[in-house]
Amino acid sequence: MSPQVAGLLQLTALIAALALAYRPLGDYMARVYSSEKNYRPEKWIYRAVGANPAAEMRWPAYLRAVLAFSAVSVLFLYLMQRVQGSLPGSLGFSSIDPDQAFNTAASFVANTNWQSYYGEQAMGHVVQTGGLAVQNFLSAAVGMAVAVALVRGFARSRTGELGNFWADLVRGTVRILLPISVIGAIVLVACGAIQSFSGIHEVGQFMGGTQEWNGGAVASQEVIKELGTNGGGYFNANSSHPFENPDPFSNLFEIFLILLIPFALTRTFGRMVGSLKQGYAILGAMAVIWIGFTALMMWTEFAHRGPAFEIAGGAMEGKETRFGIAGSSIFAVATTLTSTGAVNSFHSSYTGFGGGITMLGMQLGEIAPGGVGSGLYGMLIMAIIAVFIAGLMVGRTPEYLGKKIGTRQIKLAACYILVTPALVLGFTAVAMALPTPADSMTNTGAHGFSEILYAYTSGANNNGSAFAGLNADTQWFNTTIGIAMLLGRFLPMVFVLALAGSLAEQKPVPETAGTLRTDKPLYAGLLVGTILIITGLTYFPALALGPLAEGLAS
Repeated sequence: MSPQVAGLLQLTALIAALALAYRPLGDYMARVYSSEKNYRPEKWIYRAVGANPAAEMRWPAYLRAVLAFSAVSVLFLYLMQRVQGSLPGSLGFSSIDPDQAFNTAASFVANTNWQSYYGEQAMGHVVQTGGLAVQNFLSAAVGMAVAVALVRGFARSRTGELGNFWADLVRGTVRILLPISVIGAIVLVACGAIQSFSGIHEVGQFMGGTQEWNGGAVASQEVIKELGTNGGGYFNANSSHPFENPDPFSNLFEIFLILLIPFALTRTFGRMVGSLKQGYAILGAMAVIWIGFTALMMWTEFAHRGPAFEIAGGAMEGKETRFGIAGSSIFAVATTLTSTGAVNSFHSSYTGFGGGITMLGMQLGEIAPGGVGSGLYGMLIMAIIAVFIAGLMVGRTPEYLGKKIGTRQIKLAACYILVTPALVLGFTAVAMALPTPADSMTNTGAHGFSEILYAYTSGANNNGSAFAGLNADTQWFNTTIGIAMLLGRFLPMVFVLALAGSLAEQKPVPETAGTLRTDKPLYAGLLVGTILIITGLTYFPALALGPLAEGLAS
């Protein structure tokens, strides 16, 4: 069997598995977020934090709860790293330096999981499991809560109430993320991923020196790292490490986990707004982009010519032989079109065009299907923009799901789509203009520029993957990428929740003969075109200086 056919079979199996899980999981999540019942463990949590899950919140209160909870999370994780040297189970590792502790705390709370450290050489068991793994759950649940609040904004009328953040946070964690993670961890252990609290062991000689490895609760952290579209690996090699991702089946299973909730949330959206066809339209737009990017990535990595590439069957540099071109390409697209950031190969070693595809996937806003929660609300923002453009074409006030898209709504949507490009391009320009940041580049020319552009694209879009050629463990990059991650995560949420509140207050507009049907393939195509055009106009000059220049020169 040729590698190309094997890759096609893997992609077919993945699509089939996602299709089987789509309906039951999407419907279940809709019931979770619409339920008025509280389980006993949930009541204990509410009592501990002093929250009333039945109290409805308007968007300013919902936003304050999101920001306050996230700020406390950043502080807690920062302090945990700073005192690691005094904690039990630290494996003898010292406390983390202030700039790196800030970067890591901001990273995991912002659902980015950018890592400028070697996990197996820096973080002990307590920080890994009690700090980083906990934030893998909580940051994902925060994103889902904000998405559900926006959906309620479309579904409700004549009220500014969007639900209760604490109830959404707890239910997303306890009823959705935890059960799936338990099952997923068992699957990964069965595949060969490790799950232990062993110390550091010498495992043999390597190039004249000793090689040491430490154990850890890897399988349980790996599953929520993928399921919650987090991406932070227990080991520096991330999902290319055999302790995290042992074989081709575990590789496909991890890709399935990455895509599972973001795709299924489109059905949750359809259920909650009372029209499954609206969810299918959003799903169709997401699927077209994802399949298109995957096909393009596999083509460019398989087709790259040259004697070395032909002998290897494609561009195999930086890829694990147990996954091959296909398994690596599918993983790379899945992780950069979502906010996951996990890697099973090193994107810096991809062909020029292949590296550009990973970058472009993040620059789309990671909405196909995107991160848990963030992908759905990002796509709904783009849906509003597409409706607005269609309204301009026919000369009528745009409407979406029975809500008029007026001046206030379009301003909030425009602010949302401007935040991350401003952060990415602004920080990249400053880093390239200053002398010191450029010293961190392994390469010069177009590829070196791509390393810097990729780093800020990954940070501001809350992805977390790296080009693997940039030394980001410096005060400059730790600080600026940390700031980009926090602003890229929470500033858009301000506009999303403000938009949700304005929509919830509206009176529904009756559908007429002139209303744009947003549940049809024609609109899904318009949505895809809008996304590609907006992204292309925004990032094309930067991409032309980096991956496009490199690809054309090779």
